[in-house]
Amino acid sequence: MTPLRQRFIEDLQLRNRSPRTIACYVRHVANFAKHFGCSPEQLGPEQVRLYQLHLLEHKASWSAFNQCICALRFLYGISLNRPEFLERLPYGKRPKRLPVVLDRQEVLDLLRCVTPLQHRMVLTTMYATGLRVSEAVALQTGHIDSRSKMLLVACGKGQKQRWVPMSPTLLEQLRAWWSQHRNPRWLFPGTSSDQPMDISCVQRGCQKAVQRAGLTKAARPHSLRHTFATELLEAGVNLLTIQQILGHTSVRTTILYTHVRRDHLQQVSQVLDLLPLDDLRTGLVPPSRRRPQLPPPSAK
Repeated sequence: MTPLRQRFIEDLQLRNRSPRTIACYVRHVANFAKHFGCSPEQLGPEQVRLYQLHLLEHKASWSAFNQCICALRFLYGISLNRPEFLERLPYGKRPKRLPVVLDRQEVLDLLRCVTPLQHRMVLTTMYATGLRVSEAVALQTGHIDSRSKMLLVACGKGQKQRWVPMSPTLLEQLRAWWSQHRNPRWLFPGTSSDQPMDISCVQRGCQKAVQRAGLTKAARPHSLRHTFATELLEAGVNLLTIQQILGHTSVRTTILYTHVRRDHLQQVSQVLDLLPLDDLRTGLVPPSRRRPQLPPPSAK
């Protein structure tokens, strides 16, 4: 490990960045250095610009694109103490898309097609609590308060903790699931009993289940979180409560679900039926009732 990489990692740790964020940032900086074949200390904003063009040429997602910029801004602004570079390291404008939301039958079809059982239980927990996949696989047995039917998210996004309500049905299902493996720590243990389940396993299991269920929507594990939020909104739960349950920093993120609220959109479609569109089927307006057309201006 080079001294710069060691310092970069230590600076991230001092700011309490999560292990996943640290690994992500280190990977992006390493790829940046490898692309030019030299240390980032010898590179600057012009090389970053060329690397951004390289990412776009290779069809990198906007999430990966902006993650790379976050890593490089941290490297040059903090670890290398070159804050003058930051203004020349712009983020890409990520296109705004509506979240994929499933109806209840689609959720049932999806979950019934998930195998093995541990993958199904993770996805079921996400659907019933709105957890992110990283939060779900990291659940420990001590995070469940059976008496109050609450679930502690001990390490959410941004290293934040929060309490999430859970239904009695989910509690019973999690009890039955734990009784099958009885791991002393992890609710969803991985292949090694001292480690939680790997996120990629859940993602692959969900992708296969989508194909088996024949879903036409591009569903993924995070779609269950979107569906949970939409279900709460349609049930009349206020936005601030949904924000707290989901762990959103800003309520503006939660407001996004108002755009996919299904009952609201269905009510609007019923109102649109009141428009006099059927009257247009009677035919065109007779020529005698049409407005007279002005003659074209004569050429001078």
